[in-house]
Amino acid sequence: MSTMRSENGGGRAGKTGEERFRVLVPDAVSRSGLAPLLEDARFDVEVVPKIAPDELAKAVESCDAIVVRSGVKVTRELLARARRVRVIGRAGVGVDNIDVDAATERGIAVLNAPAGNTTSAAELTFALILGIARKVAAADRSVREGKWARSQFAGTELHGKTLGLIGAGRIGGEVAKRARAFGMRVLAHDPYLSAERAEALGVERVSLAELLPVADFISLHTPLTAATRNLIGEAQLAMMKPTACLINVARGEIVDEGALTRALESGKIAGAALDVFSVEPLPADSPLRAAPNLLVTPHLGASTAEAQESVALEIAHAVRAALLEGDLTRAVNAPAIGGDVLRRLRPLLDLARRLGRLACVLAEGPVQIVEVGYAGSAPDPLRSLAASAMQGLLADVVGVESVNFVNALYLAEAHGMRVAWSQLPARSDYAEYLEVKAQTEHGSTRVSGALLADRYARVVRVGEYHVDVVPEGTLVILRNRDVPGVIGRVGTLLGSLGVNIAEYHQARLSAGGEALAAISVDGELPADALQALRRLPEIVDARQVGLG
Repeated sequence: MSTMRSENGGGRAGKTGEERFRVLVPDAVSRSGLAPLLEDARFDVEVVPKIAPDELAKAVESCDAIVVRSGVKVTRELLARARRVRVIGRAGVGVDNIDVDAATERGIAVLNAPAGNTTSAAELTFALILGIARKVAAADRSVREGKWARSQFAGTELHGKTLGLIGAGRIGGEVAKRARAFGMRVLAHDPYLSAERAEALGVERVSLAELLPVADFISLHTPLTAATRNLIGEAQLAMMKPTACLINVARGEIVDEGALTRALESGKIAGAALDVFSVEPLPADSPLRAAPNLLVTPHLGASTAEAQESVALEIAHAVRAALLEGDLTRAVNAPAIGGDVLRRLRPLLDLARRLGRLACVLAEGPVQIVEVGYAGSAPDPLRSLAASAMQGLLADVVGVESVNFVNALYLAEAHGMRVAWSQLPARSDYAEYLEVKAQTEHGSTRVSGALLADRYARVVRVGEYHVDVVPEGTLVILRNRDVPGVIGRVGTLLGSLGVNIAEYHQARLSAGGEALAAISVDGELPADALQALRRLPEIVDARQVGLG
């Protein structure tokens, strides 16, 4: 292997006690773009762009992160060897070459760099629009063949024409700006495009059915999903003007290539320009190769020096932040959270995890439905809080080492649990309030917590009982009859067993009925101590949970 920089360590403590991480880069990624990792002594970066498959399988066994472009496929089989990997970074926007489902199952965050190639992709789009409008490639071939057939290459101006954008995100938005500079009218079909964003871009929001019959050029800028696969097929091509041209720099599978070939051959549309294909490289026997009025390029959207450095720099920063800070802003398979939002939410996320664990221990039987509710001022935290709650709840179900923030919601679904989350009305007693409700076939269990002064966590409710205890260490939950002397007997028993009580909170709904005690103790109670508590005549039930 040829190594750019390799030192001992990686995901372990170095000589200074500081955690170190090993990052494997088995692809052609810009060296200068990797600077955030290369220049940080906590990272050992190994770049091996032409590594053999068997060597790659061995190398992933000892790394904490993998960074790739499009030249390496990160398969389920490869990930089975990646026991330490926590992060996969894709230096680019698409993650087609990464088995995201397999990564999610293993709790590996998949990050991408969606912004780095925006300008390059937008500029290529316009190069293709101009190329097809003015028949540049065909004219070039003709001149090289010794011809001067100017009349055969009469083109069309962009000024005054209508550009139809299917997808108006980052790249689509940049294309819209350039189209307006050319004096074009811009229509956009994008279910996620707000009125404010459309106004800022100077585009008109329309349905796909409204866009197709009137656009002179139709440019695709949507991700590949189940809903967008073959989005442009026979029916859509038939709706287009016979003078219209289709441009695709997004994903090949968005267009039915067979239908497009037939539309070009029959003259249903005037032309097309493709930078992406359903199979890449384009097969030698692909009918697209012989289709008339078709301009093709070999997936050049991000193929500029600036874009390659930009996406490498973006993903290097993202991998670094994910490993050092838990920042998953760039994750495609986990709640996106990072930066100031992560710092603000961290106490809430930690509380949610602890409440989830407590709910699991108190639930009667297998949990079927989990509801996470939040009242507070944190921005859009619900999915992240639900993931953290499930991380705690599943710790004893699948093992604490097998569940994390990335795969918690996936594992919940895999175990037949339904997870819901909701914003609760603001409360007068707590500024930041969180509850986790776990439902089984025998009933439901609800636990609640709050942050005091935005950082001090407390468990404030267990079932119908109001309590006030710090969710740390080991928490013993007792249900007991409300009779005189029970607190003393419990304390005496624990003391005789060498168990030190940090906090003891007793709550009741009515005098003489059933009460609940939340007891924080040092260390974990041995099994015989828990059994001794249960044998006390006043105790109805006794459980303990380790909250870290």
